[in-house]
Amino acid sequence: MREKRNVLAFLAEKEWLILFLWFGLAFIGAITEISRNNINNYLIFKNVFFHVIHQLPLYEAYPDEYLDVNHYGPLFSVMIAPFAGLETRLGALLWSLTGAATLYYAIRQLPLTRLHQNIILLLCAQEMMGASGWFQLNQFIGAFIILTFTSVLKGKDMWAAFLIVAGTLTKIYGIVGLAFFFFSSNQKRFIAGLFIWGAVLFVLPMLISSPQYIIASYFDWYEALVYKNQLNVMETTVFQDLSAGGLIKRVFHIPWLSNTAVLLPALIIFLAQYSLLSYRYNSRYRLYILCSVLMFPVLFSTSSESPTYIIAIPAICIWYVMQPESKWNNIFLFFAILLVSFSHSDVVTPWVRKNIAVPYALKALPCLVLYLRIAYEIFTRKFLDLPHQPLKPVPVLQPASHL
Repeated sequence: MREKRNVLAFLAEKEWLILFLWFGLAFIGAITEISRNNINNYLIFKNVFFHVIHQLPLYEAYPDEYLDVNHYGPLFSVMIAPFAGLETRLGALLWSLTGAATLYYAIRQLPLTRLHQNIILLLCAQEMMGASGWFQLNQFIGAFIILTFTSVLKGKDMWAAFLIVAGTLTKIYGIVGLAFFFFSSNQKRFIAGLFIWGAVLFVLPMLISSPQYIIASYFDWYEALVYKNQLNVMETTVFQDLSAGGLIKRVFHIPWLSNTAVLLPALIIFLAQYSLLSYRYNSRYRLYILCSVLMFPVLFSTSSESPTYIIAIPAICIWYVMQPESKWNNIFLFFAILLVSFSHSDVVTPWVRKNIAVPYALKALPCLVLYLRIAYEIFTRKFLDLPHQPLKPVPVLQPASHL
């Protein structure tokens, strides 16, 4: 395949521009909301640390401190600790920029050429800006999933296990990293790492509180997540359940549709992709699985919100840079970026955002289309027809016959 000789590739060749846009937009997104004193999410996060220190209930409302409630696991108190002691606005800014830096690093580890990494960063920059202004954990979770994938390919199974456990014990989405188990060159070490890191990270927040408190908090966390899921299904706000299920229910006016009716077929499709596990040494097959994994927790969770899509949008971009030059691929990319990254902004006009994009959960549409397309291309082995040039070699698990 010849390189994509277009404006996108031309811009992606400018390393300084990539850095400026990625971190510059993340900074603008964060500082804009800080200037408006719109940092409620960060206030929740910051106080998780202090609530654990003082052994206060983690999942109750604290209206004098912030709106809404915490939905992250007790381990999150350790993750937020370096920022919690800082002046609030400074801590919020550094938290967002650290999230941007972590995802940037993860994308740089992908087995793709520098140019294609740059294209991914360029296309994700707008979504990064929006996510930074929400001060959420999603940037880290997306990075953890990608780094789990790259760690497994590099034979760093203990690091992969650490990232899975850390992601799961902070926000359940991290558990999808287990999907890369079959790519491991040392599955026994992978499993051992899960148990070792599971024990270490389960105990870690006890060092700043107590064993009884942390154990009780995990039970409380489970109940809080069940309750939150019930609220999401009831559609108490159009900004929740921006998932495949939410899209289907809103577009076809069937609010009674069970989330299981969407999740179960999606899970069957996902697992069926492993029927071609004989191609696990094929770089393109592995990257296709990565794309499916990145989209799955966003597409099929009732907790998906607009900033959650910073996890899914790298999948769209990874898929795109693997494709041959095509007018239809470019058209799909255009509408995918428009719906995912701009449909909740004023770029598409406030009327469209308020009356179409948000009420009908259109953010989920391109991801759902791509999720199904990737499954189709795996089942029909079309990934074998992809050109070889875009990928750089990974030294682990790379027999020549499967390159």
